[in-house]
Amino acid sequence: MSILTPENPQFNRIMITGVAGFIGFHLAKRFLEQGRKVVGIDSVNNYYDPALKQARLDQLLPHPSFCFERLDMADRKAMEELFAKHKVDAVVNLAAQPGVRYSLLNPYSYVDSNIVGFINILEGCRHNEVKHLVFASSSSVYGSNTKVPFSIHDNVDHPVSLYAASKKANELMAHSYCHLYGMRATGLRFFTVYGPWGRPDMAYFLFTKAILENRPIDVFNHGKMRRDFTYIDDIVEGVSRIIDHLPEPSPVWNSDLPDPAMSYCCYRIYNIGNNRREELLRFIEVIEECTGRKAVKNYLPMQNGDVPETYANIDDLERDIGFKPQTSIEVGIKQFVDWYRSYYKV
Repeated sequence: MSILTPENPQFNRIMITGVAGFIGFHLAKRFLEQGRKVVGIDSVNNYYDPALKQARLDQLLPHPSFCFERLDMADRKAMEELFAKHKVDAVVNLAAQPGVRYSLLNPYSYVDSNIVGFINILEGCRHNEVKHLVFASSSSVYGSNTKVPFSIHDNVDHPVSLYAASKKANELMAHSYCHLYGMRATGLRFFTVYGPWGRPDMAYFLFTKAILENRPIDVFNHGKMRRDFTYIDDIVEGVSRIIDHLPEPSPVWNSDLPDPAMSYCCYRIYNIGNNRREELLRFIEVIEECTGRKAVKNYLPMQNGDVPETYANIDDLERDIGFKPQTSIEVGIKQFVDWYRSYYKV
């Protein structure tokens, strides 16, 4: 299949769930810049500061091609009415209850949002002739895997958090709908996304805030962590290309040796990561350089549900859509710190 470019999009009316969230906001801006119409939905809950979510929305609402609906994806009737009202070509599902550590405290929120909400998305796509569903999975699905870089062709049946299990469930649910109803779906395993307008519960945000307020930072696993940090602009570029790249049945899929990354139906999985490992202590060092202040580190043991390392193999992504994320943490963190100082007037 030929690669469509964002300058020549196949789909012009797109629904984005979680549009007031970090990735959803940036993706909506990109689609609107490309001349597409965006129907955005979000519950604007209080998992983190709703004022930040509203500030993101305030940038989108004036656009004539943007329509916003405030609702909870777990509300079945509201979701049925939403899909009936807005006939869209494609859906990007980014709404979810995020966070590994929070899943230890409030597991039911993950079932409501990530499981019930997702089945409502699948049913909406099924009954309204949506041509492509792109949905957010996570690097967390690799769980206790230790072979790196993490490959979409590896088994991921050993999650270490409920959040990860819910994301793996999304992948399985989407595949079953592709098999049963001829839907087309693409799952994206995001690797530690960061950047301006990011989530306040993420480590880089917490580190920056604490350092600028002269407070200690909590460094888990005594700093012996490595992450594949992926800058938001790279994520958005990847998703904006994938939305127009319809998955096809794999001609080499073998039911005797099934490859989890592909299928006999119109379903695919991709990693989106920077394809490099960064030491957590180096990441903190870059934040120190960008803020001009030294961090006071409080070293702690590994938390339940966390993993010591993430690292994405993105060969399939690069081959199929002709794109490879490559923003360095030195560039990305500077952009984030500059935004943080401006937004919070530090």
